[in-house]
Amino acid sequence: MGFVLIGVLLIVLRLGGWVQFHKDDFWAWVIVLSPFALAVLWWAWADSSGRTQRKAMQVLDERKAARREQQMEALGQLKPGAKKKR
Repeated sequence: MGFVLIGVLLIVLRLGGWVQFHKDDFWAWVIVLSPFALAVLWWAWADSSGRTQRKAMQVLDERKAARREQQMEALGQLKPGAKKKR
C-alpha cells in the first residue's frame, strides 16, 4: 500500500509540474511509475509466500479469541473471585 501511495504522490508532483525528475521524459516516467512496479512485486511475493493468508488467519484467530473472552465474561467465569448465584 505504501508503494501505491508513493506512486500516486509522484504522479501528482510530476503532472502538477512541481518536480522535475529528469531531463529525458522517458526516464522521468520510469522514475514516477517505478513504485507501482515495486507494489506489484511485493503483492506477488506476499501471495506466493503465503504471507497474505497467514495475516488473514491471524485476524480471524484474534476475533475468535476476543469473541470467546467476551462470552466467558458474560457468563461470569473469568472473574476469579466471583460467587455463583443459587
